[in-house]
Amino acid sequence: MTSPRKPRATDGSTGPATTASPPRPTRRTSGLEGTASLKDATAVVGIGQTAFARQLPESEKALACRAILAALADAGIAPAEVDAFASYTMEETDEVEVAKAIGAGDVTFFSKVGYGGGGSCATLAHLAAAITTGQATVGVAWRSRKRGSGPRPWKNTAVQLPTPAQWTRPFGLLRPVDEIAMLARRYMHAYGASRDHLFNVALACRNRANQNPAAIMYERPLTRDMYMTSRWISEPLCLFDNCLETDGALACVLVSAARARDCRHRPVYVHSVAQGLPAQHHGMVNYWNDDPLSGPAWTAARHLWKHADFGPEDVDVAQIYDAFTPLIPLSLEGYGFCDRGEGGAFTEGGALEIGGRLPLNTAGGGLSEAYVHGFNLITEGVRQLRGASTAQVPGAETCLVTAGEGVPTSAVLLRN
Repeated sequence: MTSPRKPRATDGSTGPATTASPPRPTRRTSGLEGTASLKDATAVVGIGQTAFARQLPESEKALACRAILAALADAGIAPAEVDAFASYTMEETDEVEVAKAIGAGDVTFFSKVGYGGGGSCATLAHLAAAITTGQATVGVAWRSRKRGSGPRPWKNTAVQLPTPAQWTRPFGLLRPVDEIAMLARRYMHAYGASRDHLFNVALACRNRANQNPAAIMYERPLTRDMYMTSRWISEPLCLFDNCLETDGALACVLVSAARARDCRHRPVYVHSVAQGLPAQHHGMVNYWNDDPLSGPAWTAARHLWKHADFGPEDVDVAQIYDAFTPLIPLSLEGYGFCDRGEGGAFTEGGALEIGGRLPLNTAGGGLSEAYVHGFNLITEGVRQLRGASTAQVPGAETCLVTAGEGVPTSAVLLRN
């Protein structure tokens, strides 16, 4: 594999210092000329998490603060130095309360990213942009959730019929699993994918969770017979095609590449980041696209690889969003690991296991570690590149982390 480039200087300098005033623009530009590159300009230097469980007694705010403080301790950075926050619009703990509770100083940047599972990697993108452009110096991203012991979002009938949903809810597509089941059925019909391919995904995630003491499914093996005889949730998706329902919180800390070299752990650089919202997108079901199976991953991937120094063939390990097993073959195709229609076959022969073509979700993912809107995929990506995973890929130097396919999404390439 080609060695990744070393981190670039982050001071923006291109030559000897000069006292001349910068020239005024004489024409309108595209907006891209002269902008700061995000490539390797920032790094994740701290990660933290709470326990994961079906039910935890603490509030979401308390869990969030525990995870953030753990991430700051991991980085060796005092809470008073935090001046940036990024989270999800679905996050019910806001930056005002979190900043007070952890003892942050003056905060100069804060943002929230939409679309739940699609927002995880975008929180890093927002912080990387803020730090690279001088809006902040120490950024914290987090997700806190009590989905295991809390209500299901789709049970709130008052919000069940926004305009797009008027064309789906009355016909039985009530839950995310129902919508993904319809996409899965189309995929299986069009390309010959089978339940055995979906089982390969579920098994790889469960095998890694069996090695991870923090995972809800630790030491709870999955067999093909268990999978094939389990109850339907929304045909063709069975119990083991669905993510867990989990309480828990996670966080990470970003700083500039220059500062990262002085932190406690080897820096994990944010090499490339992207968000993706395709034209005429309709969440989950993607009705209005020419090809409903070409979801947001395809849009995000084009931008992600355009700004990277390496391609899919150079990715050592991947953490791919797995709220439902069919999202894995769809994402494998979207991010360029195989051609259209080959995602199911890609999973064969232990390809997703340690030692396979693309080791996947090495802490267990949303299917078998915990479902916290994908943030645990970010922290596991960092552990892999630190060499600290419970299912370590030998010599891992690059990691792809993705957010939810089927909704406006995001992705990040991490590297040593």
